[in-house]
Amino acid sequence: MADSALMDMASVPEGIEWQARHAEEAGAPGTAKVIRAVLALLDGETATGRRIAGWQGLVVKDAMPLRIAGGLHNLVLTGADKRLADVYAGRMVDQASVDTLVCELVEAYDARLLPWLDGPPQTNEAGRSASLMAGLMWLCDHVPRRFEMLELGASAGINTMMERYHYDLGGVSVGPEDSPMRIVPEWRGSAPPADAPEIVAIRGCDIAPVDLSDPEAAMRLKSYVWPEATARMGRIDAAVALAEKRVPDVVQADAATFVQEALAKPQAPGVTRVLFHSIVWQYIPPEQQKIVEAEMARAAEHATADAPLIWLMLETNRETFRHELTARIWDGDQQKGEPNLLATAHPHGAWVEWLTDR
Repeated sequence: MADSALMDMASVPEGIEWQARHAEEAGAPGTAKVIRAVLALLDGETATGRRIAGWQGLVVKDAMPLRIAGGLHNLVLTGADKRLADVYAGRMVDQASVDTLVCELVEAYDARLLPWLDGPPQTNEAGRSASLMAGLMWLCDHVPRRFEMLELGASAGINTMMERYHYDLGGVSVGPEDSPMRIVPEWRGSAPPADAPEIVAIRGCDIAPVDLSDPEAAMRLKSYVWPEATARMGRIDAAVALAEKRVPDVVQADAATFVQEALAKPQAPGVTRVLFHSIVWQYIPPEQQKIVEAEMARAAEHATADAPLIWLMLETNRETFRHELTARIWDGDQQKGEPNLLATAHPHGAWVEWLTDR
């Protein structure tokens, strides 16, 4: 199915089934069974089931199946009800049995689960910073290597702490050696340039920031992680430890407002300004996307070789459904904002395939 058709999918059963197959293909069979079991709720009488059955929106684009999956996982993580642990661990594999269990859980915890449908999942993932850091290393050969970083959809600010992580990217090491966050994706293709960027400032925005210092908020973030992905759980723990030492700089704001205010501030000479985001653009409303694009175009007119503007993104290609790392550069001279495809990557950072030697 083409990505455009997928994102426009309004059929609730089709959207749930697609999300279940996607989880299976991503190595999360237990999560897939739990998501598929949501189909059994559609004819039931629970408030959660009725809201899912009458979903007002686009099922996959809204990540609706992942919203309820997060709430169900939260029951296990908090100890409220651990019966789904057998499904996640592969001890319960019969789909009919999983259907029955999920229906029982929703009946028992209907009021608790219903609010999980109110907003999209906060899938903040430190593994994505591997691609972003590699992008900065590539940019060091093209622009001043001192970077001012601005993140859209920062969620808990996990990638807004990317300069505090240690990376092994195809054998190239960068970042503090003593960091509790170790980012070592499977690397495909040639290694990125062995240049160490200097991040002089980094901040982000989100319409509903998650406070990593709040144990309940951190648990909610974990709930959206598929339980089969144990490495991702460990990365959240490492991010919490780093946030306890210095809270990431994330403000509550929509993308358009944040970009307007950030780009209006003077840019220091010798510093490259970078707007960046990962797996978030599809969630930004179209009218805000247009404002961000217009603000970037306006700022690009004033970019110079000594104060370049970059748009670095790891997002879904709507034609191929691949997650692509691209960089656009404006420097007032040679670079005019044409997209440079640098890599494709796993959406949670498990692997990166580097595509350029330039």
